[in-house]
Amino acid sequence: MTQQLTVTKRNGRKELIDLDKIHRVIDWAAEGLENVSVSQVELKSHIQFYDGIRTDDIHETIIKAAADLISEETPDYQYLAARLAIFHLRKKAYGQFEPPTLFNHVKNLVEKGKYDSHLLDDYTEEEFTVMDTFIDHWRDMNFSYAAVKQLEGKYLVQNRVSGEIFESAQFLYLLIAAALFNKYPKETRLDYIKRFYDASSTFKISLPTPIMAGVRTPTRQFSSCVLIECDDSLDSINATASSIVRYVSQRAGIGINAGRIRALGSEIRGGEAFHTGCIPFYKYFQTAVKCCSQGGVRGGAATLFYPIWHREVESLLVLKNNRGVEENRVRHMDYGVQINKLMYTRLIKGQNISLFSPSDVPGLYDTFFADQVEFERLYNLYEQDDSIKKQSIKAIELFSLLMQERASTGRIYIQNVDHCNTHSPFDPAVAPIRQSNLCLEIALPTKPLKNVEDEDGEIALCTLSAFNLGAIDSLDDLEELAELTVRALDALLDYQDYPLPAARRSTMNRRTLGVGVINFAYYLAKHGVRYSDGSANNLTHEAFEAIQYYLLKASMNLAKEYGACPLFNETTYSQGILPIDTYKKEIDNICNAELHYDWETLREEIKTHGLRNSTLSALMPSETSSQISNATNGIEPPRGYVSVKASKDGILKQVVPEFAKYKDNYELLWNIGSNDGYLQLVGIMQKFIDQSISANTNYDPSRQPGGRIPMKLLLKDLLNAYKLGIKTLYYHNTRDGASDSQSDLSDDDCTSCKI
Repeated sequence: MTQQLTVTKRNGRKELIDLDKIHRVIDWAAEGLENVSVSQVELKSHIQFYDGIRTDDIHETIIKAAADLISEETPDYQYLAARLAIFHLRKKAYGQFEPPTLFNHVKNLVEKGKYDSHLLDDYTEEEFTVMDTFIDHWRDMNFSYAAVKQLEGKYLVQNRVSGEIFESAQFLYLLIAAALFNKYPKETRLDYIKRFYDASSTFKISLPTPIMAGVRTPTRQFSSCVLIECDDSLDSINATASSIVRYVSQRAGIGINAGRIRALGSEIRGGEAFHTGCIPFYKYFQTAVKCCSQGGVRGGAATLFYPIWHREVESLLVLKNNRGVEENRVRHMDYGVQINKLMYTRLIKGQNISLFSPSDVPGLYDTFFADQVEFERLYNLYEQDDSIKKQSIKAIELFSLLMQERASTGRIYIQNVDHCNTHSPFDPAVAPIRQSNLCLEIALPTKPLKNVEDEDGEIALCTLSAFNLGAIDSLDDLEELAELTVRALDALLDYQDYPLPAARRSTMNRRTLGVGVINFAYYLAKHGVRYSDGSANNLTHEAFEAIQYYLLKASMNLAKEYGACPLFNETTYSQGILPIDTYKKEIDNICNAELHYDWETLREEIKTHGLRNSTLSALMPSETSSQISNATNGIEPPRGYVSVKASKDGILKQVVPEFAKYKDNYELLWNIGSNDGYLQLVGIMQKFIDQSISANTNYDPSRQPGGRIPMKLLLKDLLNAYKLGIKTLYYHNTRDGASDSQSDLSDDDCTSCKI
């Protein structure tokens, strides 16, 4: 019966379905894979065929049939489905399986306005011919199915309205390298292009969404994270909202520091009027964040920061919850609550916390970040001053409200502002850290804008990338990868456009980068160590020491060639202070491993030559690019051996790397009994990372008496994180009874900040 079915070809002509041709394609895709059955894929496909089915629908049906068979027992179906998807993708892009030559491809897409014309201006046809020899199109066959669908959905140059695709992945990787190294001397740039292409296309270097989707196209804004600070004035508030719109439209994730805005009822113009408080302005920012749909895929996203001692804090903490009415809720942003040692001390001692409007307590807001001793002196002074309007609340009540809201929404974040400034690459006396970003791993100086064209203000941008710990053979590999990554990202800073003067000025002066990691869970499994029992502590110490050492060395070498960044003098590095000098010494009690690298020589070289980049490391969530690399997310333990993630293309299943070999070594998230071991590892990482870390806390109510997470446990973990020197806490994940392979939180809001 099936033999008589017809297929509708692309030109509209009908002919009998050629089952032999379908068999040959599936057989080709199955070559070298284990435990996959060509006949099973054919059987699942054939029952979905119908008379007159279009050629494209046959392809999609076969691909989905293979993808549906992905499981722990048969993980290689993820590669079978991927190869079938690549075959289909190339047919759509080129009309055939074989890609065109690089030069003809670039020429064609420049003419169509899809590629930046500078590619043809910067490189000769002869150079493109040489670059063509670098490309290994067979590397497309190393993608998993989830990776191919992510490439199709987010990264490959395409017409999102018609669905037309114009390129395949190896052109993407090669042309990113060509775009970034275009200003390098002709005698060296092809070598850098080849090395960077090889490292990125074999998944050793993982690139962020803005770079993957944008570099090589006419779009030129690739920073993943944007930090905007607001002052307590209408001009600054309007400038902040306008800046948010500019950057949301460029697909960046936004961090907003609104902690200076005065509290409800405060005086305006010497008592002429009462202030309306924070909430109306937060609503204004929320509208700005959501006004651009970022290419029709989703709305923008932001995290807004304020201090725990703000007089409106009790109202601000509940802005995200589902109770209350629209007038007193601002639910479509996330919030970062800023805390320091004095606030924790009040909690531990059972004391009260006094709440102020920043406008009523001169100097308090600035010293909260820049000078902890002076903050405590002023805070105590203002508490005793009866002329200053204030409220007093038991510290345990305030912290309990904070942790209750963090638990119920999952997205009230924590920033320990003293750690962000005392263990920082910036001198807090001249360049304090007053906020983080959407995903809580960026820690950079900002200054409020007076207006959108204000050049004295400072909008901080951070450009991201990551090392795939699972793809390196030894830590020595990181030296080459660090050089390539730092050079490429530093070149990108000059290559990209800047919608606002304050962002350009800040970036050119500080040249901040944030290099993180993916596949940490696989790295631990491969070495037979675990998150929960301390066995991974020394391995983690050694890996992150190597990462920071080689990143600093690469930036120092770049400074020898091009000079240090102009505001190098505002870094602690300029004083010869390194991350190994300022970390929380509590870490030594859990990991007293020796340092393995020659930090003293590096220290002197940095003092002599400077650094090209003020910052070099940050550990981001890396949700999307970990899928591209078939890796585990960032530093997180997997929820299941097979992750199941929803996308606009349906459910994507991905199996953890080398599952069959290391199944017993992987420690799944909900099998980890407490946050203790994980937080210790984050503390060890933070010893070396110069910015911050997107670190999560995770709770399984079924493990607790009465099925409820006790407040005592939440506070214990919060205090433990502080004690270990952790700068920021990101998601609070609660196991909700869904399958272990399902994500408990939607990550859509943070796609722009993820790599």
